Order: sequence, then structure tokens, then C-alpha cells
Amino acid sequence: MQALTKAQAQEYAATLGSEWKDSVKTASAQTFKNKAIVRGEYTMRFDYKTFGNAPEGGRSLYISLHGGGGTTPDANDQQWENQLRLYEPAEGIYLCPRAITNTWDLHFRPQSDAFYEEIIRMAVAHLDVNPSKVYLMGYSAGGDGVWRLAPRMADHWAASSMMAGHPGDVALESLRNLPFMIWCGALDDAYNRNAECAARIAQMDALQAADPAGYIHEGHIVEGKGHWMDLEDAAAVPWMAAYTRNPYPTKVVWKQGDEPKTSFYWLGVPAAEAAKGKTVVATFSGNMVEILSCDYSSLTIYLNDSMMDLDTPVRIKYGDTELYLGPVKRVPATMRSTLAARGDLDYIFPTAITVTI
Repeated sequence: MQALTKAQAQEYAATLGSEWKDSVKTASAQTFKNKAIVRGEYTMRFDYKTFGNAPEGGRSLYISLHGGGGTTPDANDQQWENQLRLYEPAEGIYLCPRAITNTWDLHFRPQSDAFYEEIIRMAVAHLDVNPSKVYLMGYSAGGDGVWRLAPRMADHWAASSMMAGHPGDVALESLRNLPFMIWCGALDDAYNRNAECAARIAQMDALQAADPAGYIHEGHIVEGKGHWMDLEDAAAVPWMAAYTRNPYPTKVVWKQGDEPKTSFYWLGVPAAEAAKGKTVVATFSGNMVEILSCDYSSLTIYLNDSMMDLDTPVRIKYGDTELYLGPVKRVPATMRSTLAARGDLDYIFPTAITVTI
């Protein structure tokens, strides 16, 4: 097939999306019915409730992570069942996954990310969820999970809220385009949670002060409350609901977490080089992409017509060095491969340019 026009690319994306949803629905029919995803030795069970009427454009999805961790399977099951009763959005699918292990890090084991991605795909296909209205939240050990999963999967979420969890050594730079809430009781001093959360609120304040267009956040250290905040943190649900994911932010800050990724928003890196701590910062304006910093030998820039005019030349710069200047094509194979790789209707890209750093 020859290069597509803008109109043809839009039409093809709609066709691809419809076919993809049908294929996901068919392939996952039994998994969705069983409410259990099995991958190798791990199983993630899930349950959900539906609230409100479906809006135009698709439902919201709230993925809510339970407490527990580092305890018995029965205790974690009880925490999972309790999480399903905690919060009620005005509209949306409120879904609680049962963690794949019973370890202290039960929600953010490296294997977990693929399960959450599958949950989102199934929710889009079976429950008509809008992929840009997916929210992440969690309490206690679930909050531990949010600390890690929010930044390392920031391109999946519309907003996120952490309740009563411990941040560990997580880096927050990748939250640049993800509205983020932090909740902790002022008396929640186990593992020094209250002080750690206060320090991370200060860090988010500093990140936003240095980059005022990003790092939307709120921090709440709730006076007089310990590990249980008597649901004052439920205010996070309507706060998150006000936000919709922007899959094509004009500036991306990507610092790899514990489970390195090969793609993030409209950027891609070599799989062999992806490692914790490696960073890319890039922006686009008009038809210009500027790479501000990059720890990789090459970088792939994914583009579509929502980002810029693909009928005019595209320029890519790294500092004062021009890495690319020229026309681009909308390629059907690129649209198919990006949808297959990302499993996300908003990440169908007709153009990909790989530059050497």
C-alpha cells in the first residue's frame, strides 16, 4: 500500500481500531468471563462495579490496588475484597485487581505491568472504556504500588492518587504529564510514611516550580489521622475524574523505573539499552522536535496528525545538531505495528523516525 493522505490515515486508524477491539474481545472472552488473567505461573483475579451512565466517548476506568502485602493469601484476599467497597466514582468502572503475589511488593512486581495493560485492553473492548480515561489509585500496599506504577506507566493513566503508601526510592520525573495526588495521615509514622510522603510532596512542588506547565499535583498530610484516613482521601476520585490523558504532550520527561519500557508517549528506545535511571527529555512545537537530553544511542520519534502537519517537512534537533530534516510518510504498516506493540487506540502512529544520537 502506498503512503496515505491525512484523511486516508484517519479512516484506516478507525478501521484498525474497530478490528482490534473485536479481536481483543474475541481472544479475551473467557478470561473476561472468568475475571482471571493467567500468564505463566501468575494469576491476576479481578472484580469490578459499574457506576453511573456511560458518557459519550466511553466510560472511565478506575484501577484500585488493595492493601496487605507480605502476609498470608487469606489476608490479602480480605484486603482485595475490602478495596472493592472503598470508593464510588460518580461514573465509571471501579475495578480491583488481586495482586499476583503475596509479597510486600505485590502490586509492582516486574511481571505485573503486563497484567494491568491487559485489564485496560479488556475494559476498552468489553466495557467500552475510553483509553484516555483510565485512573490508578491504591491504599497502603496498594499505595506502594501506585508510587511505582504511576511514573513507570504514566503514559497509560489520565490521573493517579496514592493513599498511605511508601515511596521507597522511586523517581518522580516521569510524572510530568500525569496529575498526581499524595495522601497520608500525619500520624502514619510506620516505616516513616508521613515524613517520606511529605518529602515527596515537596519534591513535586519543586518539579512544578521548575516546569510550571507540568507536574500537576496535590499533596495532603491529613492532620490527626494515622494509617486509616477515614476516607478523607475519597476526595481523590472526583479530583482525578476531572482529567483526561493527553497521549501527545508537547514535552516528555522519561526516566526509566524498575521495569524498563521501550516506549513512552511518542518516544521509543532500543530494547537492549532500556535500563533503570536512563532518561530522555524531548519536546515538539509545530513541525520541530527537539531532544533536550538522551541517554540512548538512538531514539524513535512517533508522529501523527494530531501532533503536527505531516504534509510538511519535519525537523528533529539534538542541541545544535540537526538529526533529521525532510518529508515524512504515513505508512499503514507503521500504524499496524504501533497498535500491535502498544495495544492502545491512542498510540496508533502512521510515522516513525529513528535518529542516531
